[in-house]
Amino acid sequence: MKIEVIGLGAGDIDQLPLGVYKKLINEKTVIYARTLDHPVIETLQAEGVQFTSFDHLYKQNQTFEAVYQEIVYTLLEKAKESNVMYAVPGHPMLAEKTVQLLLEQDNTDVEIIGGQSYLDALFTSLKIDPIDGFQFVDATGFNRSELNYQNHIVFCQVYDQFTASEVKLALLEDLPPDYQVTIIDAAGSNKEKKLTIPVEELDHSVEVSNLTSVYIPPAPKQLLHHTFNRLREVIAILRGPNGCPWDKEQTHESLREYAIEEVYELIDAINDQDDDGIIEELGDVLLQIMLHSQIGEDDGYYTIDDVIKSITDKMIYRHPHVFSDVSVDSVDDVLTNWEALKREEKKETRKSILEGIPKGLPALLKAYKLQKKAAKVGFDWNQVEDIWQKLDEEIKEVRVAIESGHKVEIEKEFGDVLFVLANLTRYYKVNPENALSQTNQKFIQRFTYIEEKLEEKGQDITKSTLDEMDHYWNEAKERE
Repeated sequence: MKIEVIGLGAGDIDQLPLGVYKKLINEKTVIYARTLDHPVIETLQAEGVQFTSFDHLYKQNQTFEAVYQEIVYTLLEKAKESNVMYAVPGHPMLAEKTVQLLLEQDNTDVEIIGGQSYLDALFTSLKIDPIDGFQFVDATGFNRSELNYQNHIVFCQVYDQFTASEVKLALLEDLPPDYQVTIIDAAGSNKEKKLTIPVEELDHSVEVSNLTSVYIPPAPKQLLHHTFNRLREVIAILRGPNGCPWDKEQTHESLREYAIEEVYELIDAINDQDDDGIIEELGDVLLQIMLHSQIGEDDGYYTIDDVIKSITDKMIYRHPHVFSDVSVDSVDDVLTNWEALKREEKKETRKSILEGIPKGLPALLKAYKLQKKAAKVGFDWNQVEDIWQKLDEEIKEVRVAIESGHKVEIEKEFGDVLFVLANLTRYYKVNPENALSQTNQKFIQRFTYIEEKLEEKGQDITKSTLDEMDHYWNEAKERE
């Protein structure tokens, strides 16, 4: 037994190939149709052809996927008894999920017979050449991130107002409300309708059907500044023959200072809880990544694609509890797995547990990282009280060094105190760099308040007493 799949074409009976028309007219048994909402079926019914549709399933199921699965199940069951003819709109191999599902099974022979794709008529009606770049999108299931606005885009299967609304909302994330799009219905038939409207009106009082498509013309580059490809293009232009003299001169080495600078500016924006500032500073950090990647591409060593692939591979490899079958019960389990996988990755290049900490880290943060790495292999205090005792011991040693007047020893002993303090913050899960940064900021705010108050009184801060300054310090503290 087999299932013959017939394509009904994109429009009226005039588009139907003669051989397909004869096959349908001569069929003596009932023909199954995914939907009766098609002009060819209406004409054939008038000529006595009998159809049984699956239209009722669209009302009984909440998702298209469930509808398609039920259609396929019914057809396969019927095919166990006798040959089945199944009619679908357009061409069976174009945007027809039920046909794809039928072809995936092995127990029943599925034969594809004719059918005219509506794309030919669509291209003619819209007067576009797909060779310029064309994207065909199922309106009932797509990801906005996959849309390429540099291409001609056609959304098919815009069945109803809800689907039209979903398409509109996705488009408005990337395009202005007045961007012109074209709605086309029954392309190539004598019932063809075509209407160009602003995208914001896509689901407003516009009639749609199972023959409705929405065409999005390629967007000009000035509307795509929020896309990654446009950023990549801009950076390439800046580094290109007709680009910016400064950008063209840059090297990995010359850009080092800016990378550090931009990260610190990002940290400032985060500390200030300044969302607009965070956006701007993240952009500046991304600029550094793009420039370094473009330099790599210009030199022929690597591209931004290699950079992205590297981090994507790493994230998937180090998250087997998400992308594989590893189970975790807590954040601690995640961190343990992460470190084990990291050691496995680096075992051929790293000889010491302490390797991998950036040489340029601030000393306090570096101390924190060193002790954190050592603790992971068991080199750690048994209890926090021991660390407090060590701190008392180091402070006493500082006092002894100060009494001796030996500057080198004083510096070393203060370093030991700071190192123990970093260890204490690690135990209490506090980042010492963040903690000290907050205190620095607090000091700046309080001292600035002192300056402002003294200025209001017309006093020179350099001639003010400690008691006066201390008064305003406490006042600023109370305000916090």
